[in-house]
Order: sequence, then structure tokens, then C-alpha cells
Amino acid sequence: MIVCNKINKTFGQLRVLKNVDFSAEAGEIVSIVGASGAGKSTLLQVMGTLLPPDGGSVFIDGTDVSSLGSSALSGFRNEKIGFVFQFHHLLPEFTAEENVMIPALIRYSGKGSVFFNNISRKELGRIRERADIMLDEIGLSGRQDHKPSELSGGEQQRVAIARALMNDPAVLFADEPTGNLDSKTKEDIHGLFLNLRDKFGATIVIVTHDLSLAERSDRILTLKDGEFV
Repeated sequence: MIVCNKINKTFGQLRVLKNVDFSAEAGEIVSIVGASGAGKSTLLQVMGTLLPPDGGSVFIDGTDVSSLGSSALSGFRNEKIGFVFQFHHLLPEFTAEENVMIPALIRYSGKGSVFFNNISRKELGRIRERADIMLDEIGLSGRQDHKPSELSGGEQQRVAIARALMNDPAVLFADEPTGNLDSKTKEDIHGLFLNLRDKFGATIVIVTHDLSLAERSDRILTLKDGEFV
């Protein structure tokens, strides 16, 4: 599902990634661990097409993402990739339901717009129904109309996970997804990742300092000074 060959990335004089090779099978959960500054988040952003490598190649579901133009890459990312970050990045003026709907709104409204009036009533209803299903899957049924300020940190992260899965992506990238949560909520989120993998079959790559989360993955890889060890 993911194949990276000889990934290099440099910022100024600092070489952050050094000929990194990586692969993940369909439906696999892989955790990447290592000290701060090892290059974990940079690698995740390169794999997720958010950051271009200085050298090397990234294939996702058989597509060489470096061969795609900016518009095609945006469409590919919207369709194939979901992201979960340490900070939830929910839109505060939108409800939980509306936040989860955003990836599908972007897909169907065109030109990156998320205006509701650009979509037919029938399509909007279908998207809203899908968002409600996703909220139910992550344990937040009945909270559709709550805004982020009305949700706990764990609930906000659940909304972010539901949003990441809204378009049924092939790959889910998570960067320190439990870094801001208390121990009980962390355990709940750990179990949620496993359940969602089993239910939706997504390949999940997690960057984390949380060894209890990493240990529940299928594989753990350690990055040190821009290289796997």
C-alpha cells in the first residue's frame, strides 16, 4: 500500500531524512518511534504528500505521487489519505457533524470549496448521513450538533479521526494522536485505532512517543538521526 524508496529531505544545512526506505502492507498498522528531532514527523509529511522529498520516491496504492500535478495531487490526497494530528484542527464554528463532513464537501463541491450551497440537497443529505455513521462508529452518536468547545479533548480527537475516515481512505497517517490526552482517554483511542483498522481495512502509520500505543501496532520502527535503526 505504501512504498518509499531512498527518501531524502534537507532543511537548510540540516539533513533530516537520509535515504529512508519504508513500506507498509494494506491493512497494516505501523508505528514509527524515536527521539524528538529524529525526522519522524517529516517522514510522515513526505509520505502523506504534504511535503515534497528532495530525493527518492513515494508510491501509495500503486501511484507514484511525485508524478501528479498540484490539482491531481490534492484530489488524490482527498480520496486516498486521511490525517490525524496531535492538535485536532477542528473548525470551531462548525458542529461535530459539519467538521466530519468537510472532506466529502471538498470532494463534491469542487475547487476546494466547502460551501454547502454548492452541493445538491440530495448529495448533501448523503454526506450528512455518512458523517453521522462515522460519528456513531467512533462512539459519538448524539453529539452531532455539539461544537468543539462543547466537547472534551478525547471527544475532539474522535471527531478528527471520524473526519479523517470520512472518504474511506486507503491510508491513515497519525502524528502523535494521543499526545494531548490523559491516560484513560489514550487507551480508548488506542483501541479505537485497532477497531477502525479491522472495520475499514485502512493502512495506518502512526508517529508516536507513546510506547503503549506503538506496542499495539503490527510493527514498530525506530528512526534515529534521519535513518531507521
